[in-house]
Amino acid sequence: MAPLVSVIIPSHDRRRMVVEAVDSVLAQSFRDFEIIIVDDGSEDGTAGKIAVRYGAAVRLFTEPRRGVAAARNFGVRRARGGYLAFLDSDDLWRPRKLEIQTAIMREHGWQICQTEEIWIRNGLRVNPKEKHRKPSGDIFRASLDLCLVSPSAVMMTPDLFDQVGGFDESLPVCEDYDLWLRIARDHPVYLIPEPLVVKRGGHADQLSRSTWGFDRFRALSIKKLLERDLAGEKRGWAVEALARKVTVLANGARKRNHEGEALAYEALAANFIGELSDGGRGHPGLLPEQGFSQAD
Repeated sequence: MAPLVSVIIPSHDRRRMVVEAVDSVLAQSFRDFEIIIVDDGSEDGTAGKIAVRYGAAVRLFTEPRRGVAAARNFGVRRARGGYLAFLDSDDLWRPRKLEIQTAIMREHGWQICQTEEIWIRNGLRVNPKEKHRKPSGDIFRASLDLCLVSPSAVMMTPDLFDQVGGFDESLPVCEDYDLWLRIARDHPVYLIPEPLVVKRGGHADQLSRSTWGFDRFRALSIKKLLERDLAGEKRGWAVEALARKVTVLANGARKRNHEGEALAYEALAANFIGELSDGGRGHPGLLPEQGFSQAD
């Protein structure tokens, strides 16, 4: 019989942390799940450690290094469950995460939801800033500025994942931001306010430390949406967000005396800025002081 939930854990060179992540799944009060681990080209013995420690309790796949987006997509293609639940290898689930989330998903017939999180940085609990507060329901506009959905907190149906096309494997980072935008364009993303995920950060191999200027990739994601016939007020919000991000990126490049880079950023938005009421000149969405920093 197929499990109700497929838990997908991608991992690259996190032998110690991925074991802790898997143990947090095996400690769940809810038991109708399968665990799919995709070892994304690890060179630290992750696959051997997993195979010896867990045996048939997990489904382990070893793949060449292709990045987290490809690893998650690979796991989804092999999933047998009625729901997909992602867990990053550096995060943990609290014991009732699957129990609470599956019950609410089934009761309301939701296609996607996420839970609140506990944030740990360098071993210490920290409070998220106001801008990181998770909305519930129609989150599209809020999600244009920065990523407000955590992969480790999400549960969704395979049908919705397939409908929107999964993670974009061409993106080295912000692949989750890109997917949530495509989902939030047409679907509500609900929030369960209970913190059921422990999100750990600050470690040296954290993906967010590997690439500078995340807004470069967020701008590309917004541009892709605009090229797919995004219409109405959502299109206006997207154009404004793209203009803000491009302005900040271009100004930063010019401060570093990289004029060609600045022009390349501005070219991303060139075909859309004219849609703003005054052609972009003087529009508040283009003011650098109201934009988002490259370190965001």
